[in-house]
Amino acid sequence: MDYIIELEQETDGRWIAEVINLPGVLVYGTTQDEAMAKAQALVLRVEAEKLENGERPYFNNTLSFKAA
Repeated sequence: MDYIIELEQETDGRWIAEVINLPGVLVYGTTQDEAMAKAQALVLRVEAEKLENGERPYFNNTLSFKAA
């Protein structure tokens, strides 16, 4: 599954990264790269928690990330 991460710079200079496929999953970073890395880490945490709780993850066998 491809996780689509939308990046946008706020008026205060921070970057916000929102994972479009996972409603409510967003993070802030001081740089675009930091925001992207934090978003990817959060996706992995969300999916790991699903697996630990016996829920079906959103991905099948592979994960990939794409900037929108």
